[in-house]
Amino acid sequence: MKKGKLINSFGYAIAGIYFCLRHERNMKIHFGAAVIVICCGFYFHVTITEWLILLITIGIVMSLEMVNTAIEKTVDLATEDFKPLAKIAKDVAAGSVLLFTVIAVIIGAIIFLPYMV
Repeated sequence: MKKGKLINSFGYAIAGIYFCLRHERNMKIHFGAAVIVICCGFYFHVTITEWLILLITIGIVMSLEMVNTAIEKTVDLATEDFKPLAKIAKDVAAGSVLLFTVIAVIIGAIIFLPYMV
């Protein structure tokens, strides 16, 4: 199997990000929330450490959403019929995004609430 150019790998990755931002409702929501969090970070002049935590948290949430999308599309490709294992795969992937999103909200509250009081 012939290896492609490294630059092509970046193109494929960017296409994946673009697909999710364009077609996935939840990714649009996460992206909007990320913009708000970044604006709040500038407004409140958060510390370097807080920036690092916020950026890592944003990256994890958005990455999990993309993995969730990949799992859902793969399951949809594998079967059009209802199958309990397919449902479990989709539900677990979605649950991972929800779980970390709740953690992200808690992290955001811990960082931003002291600036608001």
